Formats: sequence, structure tokens, C-alpha cells
Amino acid sequence: MANHSETKKIAVNSTISLKGIVKAIFNDTVHVQIGGKIIPIPTTDFLIEKPIQ
Repeated sequence: MANHSETKKIAVNSTISLKGIVKAIFNDTVHVQIGGKIIPIPTTDFLIEKPIQ
């Protein structure tokens, strides 16, 4: 058998889409109900494109 000293690295960088109901919006968090859970999501996690002027 050959002896391989190489380590294999797996990297995943993808976007997923979830549908939920927005329950509350505060200054820096959005609370979304997905299934039976309400999840707070920081607004810094949103990728919002601003128009170039």
C-alpha cells in the first residue's frame, strides 16, 4: 500500500434560502420564525447591495 501524507481539506462556501415569517424587527436584529422556532438574525449577516450613486 502507498502511504499518503497529504491531508485533504474540504471547504464549503454556499448560500441557502429559507422561508420564514418575520416576527419582530429591532435596531440590529430581525426575529424570524422558521418552523416552530423563532431565530434572531443580526442585520450584519444580511448582504444588502447599496445603489451606486
